[in-house]
Amino acid sequence: MAPMSKVAAGTIDEYLAPLPADKRAALQWLRRQIKAAAPDAEECISYGIPAFRLDGKLLVHFGAAAKHCAFYPGGIVERFAEELAGYDTSKGTIRFPSDAPLPAALIRAIVRAQIARRDTAVQGRRRASKRPAPRRTR
Repeated sequence: MAPMSKVAAGTIDEYLAPLPADKRAALQWLRRQIKAAAPDAEECISYGIPAFRLDGKLLVHFGAAAKHCAFYPGGIVERFAEELAGYDTSKGTIRFPSDAPLPAALIRAIVRAQIARRDTAVQGRRRASKRPAPRRTR
C-alpha cells in the first residue's frame, strides 16, 4: 500500500510524516519492534512502502492504507494463524487497526521466524548448488 500522500518517500520517516497521527504512531511502534527483532536489518523503501533488508535481501514490509495499517512478513503468516486469529490476514499480509497494534512479542516472533525461514532457504540453495551435476550416459 502506498502512503496516503502522492509524493514518493525516500525514507521511512518521509513515508510516515504525512500520515494521520494514529497511523504514524502504530507504524512507528511496528518499526521499533521489527528493529528490536532484527537489529542488523537496514531500513529502506521498497515498492513505495517501508521495508527492512537483511544481508541485502528484503525481510519484511509495512504500510498504511485508508482504513488500516498492514504488516507484510511474507509466507510466514500462516504459521501464526492461531496467534493472529483476531486480525484480518491473507497470504503474506496482516492488517490491523491503528488503535490496536500487534503485540510486541508477536511481531518479534514473526520477524525471527521469517529470518529463520530465509536462512533455511539460503542453506538449501547452497547445498543444492554444491551437488555434482548428474552424469550423462550415451
